[in-house]
Amino acid sequence: MEIAKRIVKGIPILDISGTVSLGSGSEQLARKLEDLLQEKNPGVILNLENIDYIDSTGIGEMVGYLSKFENVSKRIVLLKPQERILKLLRITKLDNVFKIFDKEEEAILWCERGESNPQGN
Repeated sequence: MEIAKRIVKGIPILDISGTVSLGSGSEQLARKLEDLLQEKNPGVILNLENIDYIDSTGIGEMVGYLSKFENVSKRIVLLKPQERILKLLRITKLDNVFKIFDKEEEAILWCERGESNPQGN
């Protein structure tokens, strides 16, 4: 798994590629999210466009950090999950928990102001 961090309009975006699973992948994601939790920002956008697989440990990390971010009034937004990942989110009802966007601009706007209407929510 690879994670590239970029900043757009003050919002950190993590471009994640590869596999997020038990072991180094989920630990690497957790370290990045923990760092972002400590930084001054309104939240983070997780770009899932290039993730080919995520297991329950990876999903668990995202859910756990969603709570941590919400506890400090920050947001975690999911961007462009592939259909396979989106189906997993639907099956687990996490599509009702996470804000999910197809367009980066809308995700940024929602992170900045809590506006826009995410797909599926």
